[in-house]
Amino acid sequence: MNESWNGGTAVVPGSYDPVTFGHFDIIARVANVFDTVIVGVVNQAVRKGKTVFSTEERVAFIESEVAEYPNVQVKPFDTLLVDFAREHGAKAIVKGLRAISDFEYEFEMNQLNRKLAPDIESIYLMSAPQFSFLSSSGVKELAMFGGDMSGLVPDRVASRLQEELKR
Repeated sequence: MNESWNGGTAVVPGSYDPVTFGHFDIIARVANVFDTVIVGVVNQAVRKGKTVFSTEERVAFIESEVAEYPNVQVKPFDTLLVDFAREHGAKAIVKGLRAISDFEYEFEMNQLNRKLAPDIESIYLMSAPQFSFLSSSGVKELAMFGGDMSGLVPDRVASRLQEELKR
């Protein structure tokens, strides 16, 4: 059996472009289980292309919303996820799952990560029902057409997103 990760350090990775209340729900739940949570903000997402927000702005958005959790840190990274996790002493990578489409991608990533780092466990949390439909790409599309983003992203993120997408 692997070394215990209970109470240790977990990494919660993502592009967070933009960060949503669904992301914050997962981060808060992980913060209640692990002593230290590192929110890893991917500097340049390979499968998603160019981001709307800079890495620094995405980090700032998250930091302002997780300030109430003293065990949560937000850090950018541009390495393999398992290398980032090792660098921070994490024994777990935690991600949220919304639907079957998430599962297929995450299953593939899990197999690759297990091969590279069998000592780091991947853990998946099912999204809360109210966030099961919520995606960053859906929020961007909503913003492009002037849709109401209340309840989906923090107000600051919504206003910045509308500014960026008007350009």
